[in-house]
This record gives sequence, structure tokens and C-alpha cells, in this order.
Amino acid sequence: MVVLKPEKGRLLIADPAILNDCSFKRTIVLLTEHTSKSSVGFILNRPLNYVLKDLVPEIDCEFTVYQGGPVEQDNLYFIHKVPHLLPNSIEVAKDLYWGGDFELLKDLLNDKRLKSTDIRFFLGYSGWAADQLNEELLINSWFIAENDYDNILTANDQNFWKDKLLQKGGKYKIWANAPSDIQMN
Repeated sequence: MVVLKPEKGRLLIADPAILNDCSFKRTIVLLTEHTSKSSVGFILNRPLNYVLKDLVPEIDCEFTVYQGGPVEQDNLYFIHKVPHLLPNSIEVAKDLYWGGDFELLKDLLNDKRLKSTDIRFFLGYSGWAADQLNEELLINSWFIAENDYDNILTANDQNFWKDKLLQKGGKYKIWANAPSDIQMN
């Protein structure tokens, strides 16, 4: 079996073994950066009870905001698939970009020129120092998967983690259907 290495554009899937980690239990993280010095990513399957205009009142937009991770939760980040509209975006993977000109983004959103399938917003991010992510991989806190979605921005939040476990197979199939609180089993 091929074991994938972390690299930007790939997905980190929380291993079921990290049941007591409230930050990452049952999460899927899109790696947007992975270097010898650090790794950065965003949790894709934790929608918050906020829409964008709740956080940035000058933007008239009802797009859901997601919890990106436990770091800098007072900052707003975004990934998107419209680099032609947002200069200074960083390519993460084919047809997927991180950041860009926020002032221009505000205008695009207020003019209703973007759809929710074009962009996703996050409060905070997930970050790892040098070798920290590799150490977590060695103790099986995560496994890595290719981002095999045509548009990761439309992935189903409710079943995303379960679907990735079923795709991985083996012992992960058992955990895919386990209740979130295993005491409820």
C-alpha cells in the first residue's frame, strides 16, 4: 500500500484514535502549505453558526463560515477557485487557491459576482511547527489522502469524514459508522 506524504493540496484525515482532541476530532484538513519549517491548513467539515456578514458587516453575504482551526481564530481566511478575479492568490492545487486581494473580494461579494461554490471562509487555521505534523503522522493521529473532489468547496460537511474513512477501508470502515460519542454505542 502506498503511504502518501504531506504536501499542499492533500487532505489530512483525523484518525478515529484522536477521540479526545476537541480541536481535530473527526476533521478533514486541507493542507495549503507544507514546508520543512511549517504546515498550514483549514478544517473543511466544521461549519460555524455564522455567515460572512455576521463577521464583516460591510459585506452583504450569507456564505457559511467554517472553523479553520485553533490558531488565530479572530482572523478570517479563505480558499477559492477564482484566481482570475482575486489577484495575489496562492495556488494550493489544481483549480484551488488560498487568499488574495481582500478589498476586491469585498466588492465581488457585494456585487453578487461569486457563488458559495466558488469560495469558502474560515475563522482561524490549523498550523504545525517544523516536524510537528510528521510526528503526529508517526503516532497515527492522521492519515493523508489525495483531494479527489472536483470541487472541494462543495464537499458534504455531514458525511465528509465518514466517506473518507469508508474510502480508506480496512479498520476504518468500523469507525465510519461509530457515533460521535462512543459511549452512546
